[in-house]
Amino acid sequence: MSIGIIGAGGWGTALAVLLCRKHDDVSLWCHSAETLARIRETGENAAYLPSVKLPDRLQVTGSLETAASGRELLLCVTPSHFLREVMTRAAAFVTTETIVCCGSKGIEESTLMTMGDVLADVLGNSRRHAFLSGPTFALEVAQGLPAAVTAASAEPAVARKVQQSVGSPECRVYTSTDVVGVQLGGVIKNVIAIAAGVSDGLELGHNARAALITRGLAEMTRLAVKMGADPMTLSGLPGLGDLVLTCTGHLSRNRNLGFQLGQGRRLADIVAGTRMVAEGVRNTRTVHLLAQRHGVEMPIVEQMYGVLYEDKDPMQAVRDLMRRTQKAEAD
Repeated sequence: MSIGIIGAGGWGTALAVLLCRKHDDVSLWCHSAETLARIRETGENAAYLPSVKLPDRLQVTGSLETAASGRELLLCVTPSHFLREVMTRAAAFVTTETIVCCGSKGIEESTLMTMGDVLADVLGNSRRHAFLSGPTFALEVAQGLPAAVTAASAEPAVARKVQQSVGSPECRVYTSTDVVGVQLGGVIKNVIAIAAGVSDGLELGHNARAALITRGLAEMTRLAVKMGADPMTLSGLPGLGDLVLTCTGHLSRNRNLGFQLGQGRRLADIVAGTRMVAEGVRNTRTVHLLAQRHGVEMPIVEQMYGVLYEDKDPMQAVRDLMRRTQKAEAD
């Protein structure tokens, strides 16, 4: 299969490595001329996936036309806030037969659209779109360690095509038709992961982290179902699976950001010190707005919004969570 990957961050690069094990014609589009030059010189994407040798057969390019033209499968894995801009530029090279699979996790800030809504707005033909999500750290996928993800599409045949193309002995791909649930799980878990990191940074213990993950899943499910998702999706790989990984794994950018907040560092200083995107910062604002729009109670998200955007003391956020009115767990 001829495959193009739009976005040479950690996840895009890991997918390129994974897909080159199975396919001969894989192209990776790199936005940064500096990063592109270094990849060509060293054979590694040291900025985002250090110590991983890229396959010789991988075509790394700075041309969107080269990456996207004539591709049977096009994977878009840019940071979510760049998706509309990049895919608008790529639209001229996407045919009606191209399957476009989105691995970007986010909500567009100006419109509160899901990435699926953005792709449909830019490209049309949403029946050819799919969404890939699940508990995956890019480094482990690139190293060939076992992983499992979900490919969702409104058209089952499209989800199966992605399954066949991406699935391998190292990476199991399950299918779903719940495009809303698969997308929202990958967004909301980032916010809860920041909270879990704050808890660990404050040294609140394993009990607190387990409570945050469990109640975070409840919040995630409430909003996703309100927006049309199947609650079972949030119990699977794109929901619970991704939530557990992101809240507990040391490779989690969102957890690490929260950990530093819990230790007393300021958000601006943390962000300034890394070129890796912690999507949860932007996700916190958009999920907070979505909760308000849909009238869904999300107390963990609300407290994280206070910490990130209102300079609230992290320990005070914990106290406010714990002192809420007691209630039935199912409420």
